[in-house]
Amino acid sequence: MERYNKKYNFAAGPAPLPESVLAKARAELDDWQGQGYSILETPFSSDRFAELMVQAKMRLRALLNLPPGYQILFLQGGASAQFSLIPLNLLPASGKAGYVDTGHWSARALQEGARYGKAHIVASSRSTGYDRIPSPHRWSLPQDLSYCHITTNETANGVQFHADPDSDDIPLVADMTSEFLSRPININQYGLIYAGTQKNLGPAGLVIVIIRETLLGRARPETPRVFNYESQIEAGNRTNTPLMFAIYLVDLMLKWLDAQGGLPAIQIHNKHQSEQVYSVIDQDDFYHCPAQPGHRSVMNLCFGLASESLRQTFLAEASERGLLNLSGHSHAGGLRASLYNAQTDAAVSALIDFMRDFRNRYG
Repeated sequence: MERYNKKYNFAAGPAPLPESVLAKARAELDDWQGQGYSILETPFSSDRFAELMVQAKMRLRALLNLPPGYQILFLQGGASAQFSLIPLNLLPASGKAGYVDTGHWSARALQEGARYGKAHIVASSRSTGYDRIPSPHRWSLPQDLSYCHITTNETANGVQFHADPDSDDIPLVADMTSEFLSRPININQYGLIYAGTQKNLGPAGLVIVIIRETLLGRARPETPRVFNYESQIEAGNRTNTPLMFAIYLVDLMLKWLDAQGGLPAIQIHNKHQSEQVYSVIDQDDFYHCPAQPGHRSVMNLCFGLASESLRQTFLAEASERGLLNLSGHSHAGGLRASLYNAQTDAAVSALIDFMRDFRNRYG
């Protein structure tokens, strides 16, 4: 088989970054802002870094049209740590939290949340193999819930909320890790959103938390100060040393995203790319998509083939073509193409060409 020099990364995360962002980071790595030393060596208590954090938060506020009354935090531990930290900050010891169970990651959040209080399953698509998002009109929402947790895009299962749900005045908490800043949202629908940055915004390890101020002051006494949202806000997000290089890259990504036209423009871009790939999947029954139409993820396109041997052949030949990291999640199997904000049209075209050629030869 012909070897291809160009490599395209379809990993679920960490995800590709724009070449312009990588080039800027390379250029500034040795000397950031004319200091004579790197951002990696900059004191976290310095005015320069404080200005960077303020700038990044201002860019994020502008992109999201974030109204007054919300606070932004840059924290450590990734999104998975928030599975525990959210109940520690929002759930009384005798309280009850709701969870919408839509796939692997929401199930993980539910399992962890149940360690800290009563966990009520608001709705679940487990019985149908996590192939859809349960209709919010059928959710069970007792009024004594401290919050209702959702995962807006299931990276492993390939299903996604395509509208902001109504939680009947119960604070809505959303893990948006794998779709954050991929589309406009009505932030007023949410009490708290959180997102690891390794999908659409930068490197792994950093998590962004955006919380409505009225939800502050509820942390349990045993909550470590470094993980207490209110304590972090009072300390200017510097209770401990922040992930400085990650925040620097997030700022570059926010600037890049604004230059693309912001969230309305990137939503159009993402939808166009995903529709092209889904049209190939749906052309006949050679490929199959487990997610129901209308519920399919724009970010993580999960699909399969008739046999495991054919899947392995697909992955091997795709790798020869420079199409990398197309295997599905370890718990879901199959194949998966992740098309985050920075995924290029050239990568999508190369994938589509290969999928058509593969079907012609093996179908």
